[in-house]
Amino acid sequence: MKQYEAVQRVMEQNGGYATLGHLYENVLDVVGCEWKTKTPFPSIRRIVQVHPELFFKVRPGLWALAAWRDRLPTEMQPTKKETEAQREFSHSYYQGIIVQIGNLQKFETHVPAQDKNRAFLSKGTLGDLVSLQKIYPFSWAHIVDCAKRIDVVWFNARRMPAALFEVEHSTNMRNSLVKYVELQDFRTKMVIVGDESRSRQFEQTLSMTAFGPIQGHVRFISYEQISRYHSNLVEMKVLESKLNLPH
Repeated sequence: MKQYEAVQRVMEQNGGYATLGHLYENVLDVVGCEWKTKTPFPSIRRIVQVHPELFFKVRPGLWALAAWRDRLPTEMQPTKKETEAQREFSHSYYQGIIVQIGNLQKFETHVPAQDKNRAFLSKGTLGDLVSLQKIYPFSWAHIVDCAKRIDVVWFNARRMPAALFEVEHSTNMRNSLVKYVELQDFRTKMVIVGDESRSRQFEQTLSMTAFGPIQGHVRFISYEQISRYHSNLVEMKVLESKLNLPH
């Protein structure tokens, strides 16, 4: 079996698509395919990138089989103008990626109650991914109530918020920053995740006087960057497993 065929098989078994992280975890175990290279993960990335007749990019870090294009869920199929279903899919997809990153790094993870039933690829719902179904009461009630509405929260071993993430796909960025202002007294990382095209809007909005208390404490991470971070962490996890290293 050729290497690209192994990638195809894993995608087929996963419904016609897969994140790079999912490919890293499963392609090397496909029976009948040899990976003699010392760098199999870059090879996997290259395979999906240089064979447009076989694969296409759905989102950063998410690839699908060209032959399955019409069989994929409608929200994953490319269109000239983004639909509401596609916007909702993008939002929950990146929420799920951020939750998985937090889980891989041994944080406890939380998403808002209203988002827990949102689907995440073939992994079930966001509620299935998170480790916390109820947020920790880490502060005054009005502050905790604000944190409950943040897209993803990572909690450290002391049950304090280590990082806050708001996915800004198409909504008003000010609303996310207002939430962060409420948590300005905590030593926690505050992140806005969105398309690279929104980075300038982020800078302009954050520069407003109202957000002075959190200027210098909030950073913007693009979809490409968060997806690369996710796949790199999965790659490290796979290597640790195969080398039987402590982690």
